[in-house]
Amino acid sequence: HVQLVESGGGSVQAGGSLRLSCAASGYTYNRNCMAWFRQAPGKEREGVARIATGSGNTYYADPVKGRFTISQDNAKNTVSLQMNSLIPEDSAMYYCATCSGAYWGRGTQVTVS
Repeated sequence: HVQLVESGGGSVQAGGSLRLSCAASGYTYNRNCMAWFRQAPGKEREGVARIATGSGNTYYADPVKGRFTISQDNAKNTVSLQMNSLIPEDSAMYYCATCSGAYWGRGTQVTVS
């Protein structure tokens, strides 16, 4: 059974930092593409960042460039999202997923005030 579990969400003040983690079980992602998405209430889901787990190449959506960093830990089969200089507009439910959308976690809430 493939499962993605996010953790690390919480409530922080603007300008603060938060680190999200995604633990994968049931498969290894090292030959796949992993991504973080987010969705605020009443808003469309948007891609935040992705990483090609084989090459390590990354992509970031414009609103988070320079503030967010996606990374992988192959030994632990996890993908993380370091979020710095957080602003209220970053508040959303953050989801870990394969880039294709085949697998999704249940999400972790991030609130920035």
